[in-house]
Amino acid sequence: MDLTTVRFDLSDRIATITLDRPEAHNAATFEMEEELIDCFRRADADPGVGCIVLTGAGKSFCAGDDVAKAWGDPRMADTLAQLAGPEPPLTPLVAAMLALDTPTLAAVNGAAVGIGMDMALLCDVRVASEHARFAQLFVKLGLVCDVTGLWLLPQIVGRSRAAELLLSGDMVDAAEALRLGLVSRVVTADELPATAAAVAARIAANPPLAVRAIKQGLREAAGRDADALPDLARFVGHHLAELFTTDDHREAVAAFMERRAPEFHGR
Repeated sequence: MDLTTVRFDLSDRIATITLDRPEAHNAATFEMEEELIDCFRRADADPGVGCIVLTGAGKSFCAGDDVAKAWGDPRMADTLAQLAGPEPPLTPLVAAMLALDTPTLAAVNGAAVGIGMDMALLCDVRVASEHARFAQLFVKLGLVCDVTGLWLLPQIVGRSRAAELLLSGDMVDAAEALRLGLVSRVVTADELPATAAAVAARIAANPPLAVRAIKQGLREAAGRDADALPDLARFVGHHLAELFTTDDHREAVAAFMERRAPEFHGR
């Protein structure tokens, strides 16, 4: 697919996807969604990719939907018809990101609003620059938020704080996002690319099968109560039984005993 709204770069086991409409603050369009889905799936299918970084060009991460360009698109009528149907599907980008096996990291360089905040929430790890801001502005537009706000946000910041953010539409700055646990760290704008790359590199350096199992386990565990822990224990047990037999596990043990750096091959 020819890319016109995002950039895709691959280096040292890290795939970097950059939202690339800086003149429009990286506001989302139908084309951007299609290109993002293609890039995420391409990276996820590549065994040489150990982590995917999502960031924005210019001063914004993503300022939400491009109201004029996206909502005025003829494809919007088909989308609304699907939403009104008996079985409305997940938003395609949400479904694609939830299905990823490769760890994802959002390097939030500026405003992450609406669908922009959704994209950050859908990543496993979020690091932010001092200029980052977050808001679920859907209520301000007379709309309900996506499943990311209703399902993921309460898991990250707690139900009460999530409800406040969703119902008020308030904007939070980087410092407040860190206090809430919405992001794991805040750095200066100049430090953000290197910080994101360093975190992604540490993830990508680990045994791929174990990394993917942990990511899948986090997804399996989300929202479970104590009564469902036997199912989670079954997931853990089956994966441990398999991982103990892998070459990567044997290499990790050997490297530890021999006090050398391990070499993992995902098998």
